[in-house]
Amino acid sequence: MNSTKIIKLLPYKKPFLFVDELTEISENGITGNYTYREDEFFYEGHFKNNPITPGVILTETMAQIGLVCFGVYLLKDEVLSENKKPQIALTSNQIDFFLPVLPNEKVTVISEKEFFRFNKLKCKVKMLNSKNELVCRGTISGMIIAK
Repeated sequence: MNSTKIIKLLPYKKPFLFVDELTEISENGITGNYTYREDEFFYEGHFKNNPITPGVILTETMAQIGLVCFGVYLLKDEVLSENKKPQIALTSNQIDFFLPVLPNEKVTVISEKEFFRFNKLKCKVKMLNSKNELVCRGTISGMIIAK
């Protein structure tokens, strides 16, 4: 399953799709990126005259790339053979934030599988900015099924 097909199977669309590209995919992890455009809906009010990407949006981006895209890939045989759509629910996350992300900044998300069993996926996820500096990192877990 290629990255374009994975992105098309995601249950999101603009303005709440935070995946531009997937650059590496394997049974053990996934890497992808997203550029936060200057006209994103959340910058208007966060913060007045000093737009910064909200932590919840950074977490969502890490979840979309590092958990949801990865989960779609891991379920590829079931999804493709039975023409099903993946259903994914976030169950927990713990993220530490180190640097702000500004408008027009491109980030890279790197996710490594800790485990995937009984349809629960848990990953170590980190986000790097274009200078390869650590923006945030943590763990994200979710339940993944194909329906």
